[in-house]
Amino acid sequence: MTVKYTEDHEWIAVTGSTGRVGITDYAQGQLGDVVFVDLPAAGVLLEKGGEAAVVESVKAASEVFAPVTGKVTASNAHLEAEPSLVNSSPEGDGWFFEVELSDLAELDGLMDAAAYKDYVASLD
Repeated sequence: MTVKYTEDHEWIAVTGSTGRVGITDYAQGQLGDVVFVDLPAAGVLLEKGGEAAVVESVKAASEVFAPVTGKVTASNAHLEAEPSLVNSSPEGDGWFFEVELSDLAELDGLMDAAAYKDYVASLD
């Protein structure tokens, strides 16, 4: 499994040609307590950089952007009943959706964990 990150604080964990997408610990920390998520339905086609989901917290609502182009194969139904999973496990049980990647080469434009850590450090 390969994990990559975007400058918009999404992560994608890729196994084969399928990726699981969520927001990073940094992003959930900036949002505060998550109270609602609006996830894409299976079958929806996403464009890299396009809006894929919405996450609402006590502070604000924020878009979640697709880190890659592809078709949604599943959404995390647990988040509808328990959106706080985004806060307690943002890079684990709090994942948003899974996507079948259209072009694996798009991953080359994303950051690895070390580069993302440096990027976040530059924001403080």
